[in-house]
Amino acid sequence: MKRRDFIKAVIAGAALPLLKGKTPGDFNAIEAYGEDPYKITWNSLKAFGLKNVASRGDVVLVKPNIGWDRRPEQAANTNPMVVKAIIEAAYQAGAKKVLVLDNPCNAAKRTYYRSGIAKVAREAGAQVIFLRDSHLVNEKINGEFLNEWKVYRQALEVDRIIDAPIVKHHSLARATIGMKNLMGLIGGQRGYLHRHIDTAIVDLTQFFKPSLVVVDAYRVLKAHGPQGGSLKDVVLKKKVFVTRDIVAADYWGAKLLGLSPEQMKWIFEGEKRGLGRKEARILKI
Repeated sequence: MKRRDFIKAVIAGAALPLLKGKTPGDFNAIEAYGEDPYKITWNSLKAFGLKNVASRGDVVLVKPNIGWDRRPEQAANTNPMVVKAIIEAAYQAGAKKVLVLDNPCNAAKRTYYRSGIAKVAREAGAQVIFLRDSHLVNEKINGEFLNEWKVYRQALEVDRIIDAPIVKHHSLARATIGMKNLMGLIGGQRGYLHRHIDTAIVDLTQFFKPSLVVVDAYRVLKAHGPQGGSLKDVVLKKKVFVTRDIVAADYWGAKLLGLSPEQMKWIFEGEKRGLGRKEARILKI
């Protein structure tokens, strides 16, 4: 299949070949661009291969960023249409159950509903979970900074974790993308992690090992993150990035934010520990 025919098949939603070797190309990431966040997410997941989303009988945890009491236009939370496409792709791939959850900074009932994620997740058939302290268990992280921490048991009881962050500025960590998004799977005094944030989020990534990363860059919060508020800080990029390599995902997102290599310490740390490679082989559709 020629590359132009492959791209036409993606856009048309036709059956796509599994990505093996160099057919249709030697790539390990999909970058999709378009007007509709649902369609570009769905097309990128189909192009990447639904076998990478879920297997038959899987219980899948989709972990968006649902941290703030903000509307989708304010780009503080993952776009709900991106989340919807991931859930539907997981079910089409054969998943038995899909969970959607986060440990937000604002009140969960407000963030889940105002973000639009609770509504679309339920419509797509996912179980939306409000986390409680009673769900926390102490786990050995065995990281370079984090030795033991309180983790939500739901993240330990699933077959796959799909990390679904939005690309946005963060006032303390410089950026929050895939690795930092995993902080929503833990409890405790999370502010403590910011003392050594670059090392801490790599520790969490090494522990949770998400099987897929779907990066929402339809809208990007370029300043005053992580919660934003002003639409003046939002840039419309109309992109989604799909990969199994969380280091590549974070590097792609960090470049969208204009970060210099010196500001990407967590990315180089993740690469050093063998969690991925920052330079992806990207197919753009």
